[in-house]
Amino acid sequence: MTVLCACCGAELGDVPTVWAFSAPDYWGAPESGGESFLEEELCCIDAPELEELHFFIRGLVDIPVRGSDEYLTYNIWVSLSPANFERAVQLWDDPARVEEKPYFGWLSNNIPGYPDTLQLKTRVHTREPGRRPLVELEPTDHPLAVEQRDGIDAHRLAEVAKLCGG
Repeated sequence: MTVLCACCGAELGDVPTVWAFSAPDYWGAPESGGESFLEEELCCIDAPELEELHFFIRGLVDIPVRGSDEYLTYNIWVSLSPANFERAVQLWDDPARVEEKPYFGWLSNNIPGYPDTLQLKTRVHTREPGRRPLVELEPTDHPLAVEQRDGIDAHRLAEVAKLCGG
């Protein structure tokens, strides 16, 4: 999309506004067991050495672009407890899932251009079937959480594009 900066009026040209991660950063570890799977929206990593299964759901971190109706969106993965993952799967096609309380989760991707984002605390807000959940970061002083709360200038989109390979 062509972006105009609200703070200075500069035209920034075509700048991507969505950045996606294909899997949680933990995916593909050599010690993963046979119950592991990676689908478009869901993931499970079998950690046999710990005798544990780790569950993940895909979601969106939206960051408002000040002075516009646009968002910078990170399409990321969040870990969920086994109970919350089971509940999310159970309600996957149920329109009533929009009534669910947010699920607690841990951000499971390290996003370029920020201090470590792995394990940031989140709340996963389910939406109607067919729409990815919105991921709300815990309100801390981490730069990603601050940007989600306060928004960014359009110039930041160009910075993100350079950092993320666009």
